[in-house]
Amino acid sequence: MKQVNLRICQTILTLMLGLFLSVGAYAQNITVKGHVKDALGGVIGASIVEKGNATNGTITDFDGNFSLNVPKGATLVISFIGYKTQEVAAAPSIIVTLVEDSEMLDEVVVVGYGRTKKDDLTGSVTAIKPDELSKGITNNAQDMLVGKVAGVDVITSGGTPGSGAQIRVRGGSSLNASNDPLIVIDGLTIDNNTATGMSNVLAMVNPSDIETFTVLKDASATAIYGSRASNGVIIITTKKGKSGSAPKVSYNGDMTISMIQKKYDVLDGDEFRALVNGMWGENAGTVGLGDANTDWQDQIFRTAISHNHNVSISGGLKNMPYRLSVGYNSSDGIVETSWMRRANVGLNLSPSFFDNHLNLKVNAKYMYEKDRYADAGGAIGAALSMDPTQPVYFAADNPRSPFFGGYFQYSQTPQNFNSEWLYTNNPNAPQNPLALLKMKDTEAAANDFTGNIEADYKIHGFEDLHLHASYGGQYTESKQDDIISKYSYSNNYYGWNGVTQYYKYSITANAYAQYMKEIGAHNFDVMVGAEESHYHRNGYNYGQGTDPYTGEAYNPSSRKEQEWATHYSLVSYFGRLNYTLLNRYMLTATFRADGSSRFHEDNRWGYFPSVAFAWKINEEAFMKDLTWWNEFKLRLGWGMTGQQDIGTDFGYVTHYTVSDSYAQYPFGDIYYGTMRPSAYNPDLKWETTTTYNAGIDLGFLNNRITANVDGYYRETKDLLNTVTIPVGMQFGSVLTKNIGSLKNYGLEFSINAKPIVTKDFTWDLSYNIAWNHNEITDLVGGDDNFYQIVQSTNISRGNSTRIQANKVGEPVNSFFVYQQVYDENGKPIEGMYVDRDGNGRIDDGDRYFYKKPSADVIMGLTTKFLYKNWDLSMSFRASLGNYVYYDFLSNRAVVSQSGLYTNSTLHNTTPEAVALGFTGVGAGNDNYLSDYFVRNASFLKCSNITLGYSFPALFKVGGHETCSGRAFVTAQNPFIISKYKGIDPEVSNGIDSNPYPRPFSIQIGLNLNF
Repeated sequence: MKQVNLRICQTILTLMLGLFLSVGAYAQNITVKGHVKDALGGVIGASIVEKGNATNGTITDFDGNFSLNVPKGATLVISFIGYKTQEVAAAPSIIVTLVEDSEMLDEVVVVGYGRTKKDDLTGSVTAIKPDELSKGITNNAQDMLVGKVAGVDVITSGGTPGSGAQIRVRGGSSLNASNDPLIVIDGLTIDNNTATGMSNVLAMVNPSDIETFTVLKDASATAIYGSRASNGVIIITTKKGKSGSAPKVSYNGDMTISMIQKKYDVLDGDEFRALVNGMWGENAGTVGLGDANTDWQDQIFRTAISHNHNVSISGGLKNMPYRLSVGYNSSDGIVETSWMRRANVGLNLSPSFFDNHLNLKVNAKYMYEKDRYADAGGAIGAALSMDPTQPVYFAADNPRSPFFGGYFQYSQTPQNFNSEWLYTNNPNAPQNPLALLKMKDTEAAANDFTGNIEADYKIHGFEDLHLHASYGGQYTESKQDDIISKYSYSNNYYGWNGVTQYYKYSITANAYAQYMKEIGAHNFDVMVGAEESHYHRNGYNYGQGTDPYTGEAYNPSSRKEQEWATHYSLVSYFGRLNYTLLNRYMLTATFRADGSSRFHEDNRWGYFPSVAFAWKINEEAFMKDLTWWNEFKLRLGWGMTGQQDIGTDFGYVTHYTVSDSYAQYPFGDIYYGTMRPSAYNPDLKWETTTTYNAGIDLGFLNNRITANVDGYYRETKDLLNTVTIPVGMQFGSVLTKNIGSLKNYGLEFSINAKPIVTKDFTWDLSYNIAWNHNEITDLVGGDDNFYQIVQSTNISRGNSTRIQANKVGEPVNSFFVYQQVYDENGKPIEGMYVDRDGNGRIDDGDRYFYKKPSADVIMGLTTKFLYKNWDLSMSFRASLGNYVYYDFLSNRAVVSQSGLYTNSTLHNTTPEAVALGFTGVGAGNDNYLSDYFVRNASFLKCSNITLGYSFPALFKVGGHETCSGRAFVTAQNPFIISKYKGIDPEVSNGIDSNPYPRPFSIQIGLNLNF
């Protein structure tokens, strides 16, 4: 399509082109004068380059004309966005007519049980391809989604090597059921339960193998998946070979150096000595101050080196495209002792038979992973609390040294054990953080095999009808060993040997028929099918204490063993109708019926319909003259999806659990295990989410600028929630019920643009922003004042204190605190809060709901600059309106003798806490419930900055150029802009309590293609 409005841009681009190459320098050169046009006339800004000499080129002027000096016999390469690239022989005068790139116009997007043209989508669907130039450091599949899709919030699980992420699509739709999206890989739905010992549920997918992500966000797009699509669907498609292509070998490798971005600010040895001496005066010697100056954080954090290698071979025989890939990732964590080693193998085959009437797809993936997990939370907490005046190791002649492996530890009064004095650790005192890491060895190994085969048969003589069948599954086994040194104190024994074995497998089979027919102005696509899935998990735990001298099993009563098994199944029937009239009015209707074994037969089936309408306004006659406006589509959708992922497979019927060694009954000298019934609810039924969506898709200037706007409203009813049972009930303390409802509504906007495109320079820009409002609308079983403390993370102070709660009219997991009173200087007055209920005293009635962990607004921005063979890209993401409980400060806020000296040991603090001046006396003993510790954690992060250079073929083999590639350097997490004083404002659950820090990393890499 003619780019009329590019005339102004052409003036700017021509000025930026710079100095033209000299003409007529050699007698053997010729001057080519040419004209480039399309069906509507001259094309402005088309690129003309001499083949094999990227430095010799030009672009067309306002009328599509150009002039270029090239050697005789040269070939010219003519290209422009949205058109097929053409090669023509150089001649004194040439005319080139560009043809629209039909592959770009007919770009196919993977949707539930099939594919469709991107132009024909009626629902809110976003498809992205991993951008090799701006993807940053991607050790896991979900890393590629960070900040890339409007309405998709990805929070990585800290800096643990290979760790997963919390993914939320348009906010959470449940209170206690899963809020994770459904993951589909190459047509196979994946079990979201991460095996014990595996770092990441998506570890079986090598990021280098991923070709596309498709995110289904609204119910009209997700309802075809029914019961598991309440929180959106993420479809991952891996790379395939191409039929008839020659073998291609690719290598991607990199090395990464990682280090901590920011340390917590605690007192050093000299500052802590001064504080203690000033507080105890002449009695300071009684509290055990040392003379060292130890930075405990330096003892546990390190500079880590990692490397990653991937090799793939792809191509295609006459009727069988193939691709084989092998990858190896070795990652060390910035916390001492933590590491991950992972190997992946992937195979994709796509043979076709009977003149392409029968097409098969075979996908197989194998993953082996080995990890050593560090007790990072415990070690970091200990490093922040440990007295900095104490040494890391005992002196060699210290009598306690042999009992703690030489590490300094606080000990209890020595005991006589086997006629010898035995020193034991003081478990209530801060632990030596380095000893915590070195003396606990938690190693895990996991094997995972995922595979499926798909068959699509186009009926001979009736090619409009396709029969499709798929069968696949996943098998995972893992083993985790927990070995605690005999020099350490844990589980009331002097060491521990434990084993956790985990197995899971799933099988999914589906079949559907699809009929596609175009009759005049009408286009029909009808699909009906069925699916059955089975998910099984089982395992056992075993552990026993060890003798402090020999390390052998110690005391038979310390033995703990448990075996378990569970499973559930789904049976589904589904159908979809796509109808298009005049290539501009589109209707999509879907229906799915799911039967889940997690519910009683009276409530087993859930029914999930959806309908969507789209109107291609740009195809109307009144838009035809606006040739610069390529797409203008209106979308409207409604649908229902379900939820049955409640964490228990038999919640509707009671079952019995065998007791451990602490709940046995003696008959004589023999102890027998008892059976304990669980809570159950036969009335459990489906949690249902209804979504309304309206959207607009826009494209301008031959789609150099594309944009999407979406508005949505989601309401979830019959929330699957865990409630507390009155004390004394025989069936445990909690029960799952259908109670209440909540809603999410919001707006999303995304734009992709190429503001500048010249022969040598291109600027590519993408931006997305999403606003979401979350609110509980009903909690059945009480009035509007009813609330319940959620089963969230405990804060450090108090007795298993949880600081978040739910209430009608408030967002999920809001902070439930007292309103702090401040003095005239803005300093909080300890223990003084606002009497919100006006009863003349401060009690629980004065606590109120203040802020929430989830963000109001999330944003992502990626910008790329390409100059000749160089590329520079930067990716940013922002979160606004998210709040965090500042547990680091709260846990150290009491700076007094009683606050610093407990359990006969000193505890370090922070300069911020010293300035705060809380003493914990009287009313101040509940100061951790103050809203003062709930902090605005909005942030802007630079995810990565990458500089790369792409080089052409380095040599020829058999007359063909080969070994092209790219070298690059990436800085990951280079900076954060935030008012939050903690180590990192990005916290998934809202409680900032000793997380594994996300590192700052520098990566150098090389990609080669043979």
